[in-house]
This record gives sequence, C-alpha cells and structure tokens, in this order.
Amino acid sequence: MNTIDSGQRPVRGATALQTGRLPRLLPERFGGGPASLAEHVARYGRLPRGWDGPWREQLIAEAGRAGLTGRGGAGFPTARKLATVAAGRDAPVVIANGTEGEPASAKDKVLLACAPHLVLDGAVLAAHLVGAGQAIVVVHDAVREVVDGAAAERRQARLDQIKVKVMTGADRFVGGEATALVNWVAHGIPLPTATPPRVSESGLHGRPTLVQNVETLAHLALLARWGARWFRSLGTPAEPGSMLVTLIGAVHQPGVREIEIGMPVSDVLGLAGGPAVPLGALLIGGYFGTWADPAVAGALPFSAEGLSAIGGSPGAGLVAALPADVCGLAETARIARYLAGESAGQCGPCVFGLGSMASALEDLAAGHSYQPGQLRRWMAQVEGRGACHHPDGAVRMVRSALAVFGAEIDRHAQGWCCGCRPPGVLPVPLRRTP
Repeated sequence: MNTIDSGQRPVRGATALQTGRLPRLLPERFGGGPASLAEHVARYGRLPRGWDGPWREQLIAEAGRAGLTGRGGAGFPTARKLATVAAGRDAPVVIANGTEGEPASAKDKVLLACAPHLVLDGAVLAAHLVGAGQAIVVVHDAVREVVDGAAAERRQARLDQIKVKVMTGADRFVGGEATALVNWVAHGIPLPTATPPRVSESGLHGRPTLVQNVETLAHLALLARWGARWFRSLGTPAEPGSMLVTLIGAVHQPGVREIEIGMPVSDVLGLAGGPAVPLGALLIGGYFGTWADPAVAGALPFSAEGLSAIGGSPGAGLVAALPADVCGLAETARIARYLAGESAGQCGPCVFGLGSMASALEDLAAGHSYQPGQLRRWMAQVEGRGACHHPDGAVRMVRSALAVFGAEIDRHAQGWCCGCRPPGVLPVPLRRTP
C-alpha cells in the first residue's frame, strides 16, 4: 500500500524534481520524440500503487490540499470533481480531454507528444480514484499515433489494471466542451447540451463521468508521487503549481513553456525571448480570452486573481502578441467570424448573434459605417443564452477588443486605420461559416 502525506519525499529515479522546480511536466529539452516507458520511469519513477479502498479518499483529499485545479480553461477544483464522480451510484467513466480544439493553442499536443506516459499515468490513476474500469483518452489527430504507441507499450508491459482506450477528438472548437465531448464519444457528434445535470453526475450513457484535461491529469500523476507540499512549492498560495502556456505571435521564440503560476506576464513573454517588435496588444487566455494593453498587462501576475484586474484569466493558457502595425480590429473580426462558424448550430442567439457580431466587426475593420450601440445590444442578447459557453466566450473576447482598441475604433469610423500590415497573425482555420 502507498501512503502519502504533504511531506513525502520523491521516489528514487526522479532526483531532478526533488525541489519541485521547473520543468515538472516537460523534459528540459524536447523535440526528440516522445519519452518511452523506460525513459518516463527513469525521470519520474513508477506510479505509486494501492489507491483502492480507503486510499482513494486519501489522495482525493491530498489533491484538495494541493489546490490542483483544471488546466483546460475553467479552473474547476480537481478534488471536487473526483469526489463527485466517486460518490455516484452507477459505474463511473473517465474521459481524458486532449482534443485542444483552439487553433492557437498547442500545450496539450506538446505534452502528449513529449510525455504521453505522464498523461496516461494520470488517466489510469483517476480511474482508480473514482472506481472506473476504463479510461478513454480523446486526443487531437496530430498526436494520436504517439498516444496509441504509448498505450500499446503499457499493455505489453502489463502495467495498468485499468483498460485504456484512445480516440481522436472532433476537429471543432466546441469539441472540447465537456458535454460535447461526451456526445462525441457516445454518438460521434460534438454537440453541447444544456446543464444541469453536470457530466460528473450523469454523463456518458447516463453514468457519472470525469472529464478532465490531460494537463490536469499529468499534474495529478505527479501529486500522487510527491504530495501537496511539493506541489505547492511553486505558484501562489491561492493558485499553486505550474501550468503550460502557448506563446505565439510577435515573440522571438514561439512555442510552449511551463511557467510558475503568478509570474508576471512580461516574464512569461521573456520565456519566448520577449517581443520581437513593438506590440499593440496581447490576447490572453485564448479565443475566449481578453485583449489587453501590453503596458498594463505586463506587470500583472499570470493567474486568475492577477488577470482579473483586466477582466481576464489564464483560460486555455495562451498569450498571443500582436504587433503594433497590425490592425487589432481586423484580427478580432477574423476570430469572431471563425467562432461564429464554430457554433454547434442548435441555439438561435448563438447562430445568428455571433454571425451578426462578426459582420459588424468586419464592417468596422473595413472602415464602413459602425453603430456601437447595435453591436453592444447583440452582445447582451447573446451572452448567457446558449446551451454551452461558446457565445459567452466570444462576447468576452469582443467586449475586451472594444475597450482596448477604442481609439482605433474612432479612427476606423473616420475611414482611417493605424495598421499597415494585413491581419493574419493569429491562426484561423478555413471553415464553412453561417
């Protein structure tokens, strides 16, 4: 039996992590392919066993003491999710969410490409903790082969008592939303449904379902090895630990970095070599995130508490740096049009409202007539009226753009744009749009 407490010492074979310093999730140097099972064990040691029976409650409580929250965007307490699913009456299911439908984000793909066994450790452990007999790992097509190979390696080694099934997720922005993911696994349709009940109470085939982001599960696997005190040695008291962040746009070295939660946004940019050119704005948190003035955001802690000062949050762990010579309104219009096309098509306010908002922003970016009152009325009519939070996230991003690019809006209304380069800094896939 394994016993764990907040002062547990790291297992043998993982001395580089004893102090809890970074990197925790990613190898110090990656790019040479996924870690094999032998390399994984050499770095982290084997996953402790004996989490059945009363030990389940012990580790769930340890996750609560650690303050581990979801890294998929919502930041929900992991221990609370685990306890809810474990308390369900029917046989539970675990779904590891690695779909990463947001085009600008790469953190989950990089994690799965470099450390698939750490994620699989977490998925198997979560299944033990809630009493599930199977863990379903849903990943982006780009890393499906890597995860399949890691799962096969574990089967050959007879490592897990839990059955692991790997699936490719839907290539849609809404595909990673919990209810949409459950519907994808069950029926092959990424359709969000209104809640309650939450999927933790009634999910796949009506059974209690733990839908957890793959990065969160990787953190859970480390927490099981070294405990809450180790986990909390990084981060802030309110938001402990580390997280993965995707840095894109006008930085010297775009890519995925592991950061300590609470470090200043300017230092996060510094991990990518800093700005490559003068910046006009930062998009923080993803396409459901918040536009911010770099001079204001740079001094803020990268945490939910710190970013709340600008109405933002870490979200999906994205920082996009927009050059000063690119029109922020045109970039916002591109994202808004993409989000309108990613609607599940089942709620009128989302289908028609997002399309109308995107058209208004496109007209504004082109220097055509602009009626700010009408756009704000559409945002109010759309917000909070969908089966999922897709329209809410789109409104949040657009509302922040109207605030940050206010001076530019006035210039556009007069037929003049301060951007001299065409938009296209942020990735927006071509899709059929409404």
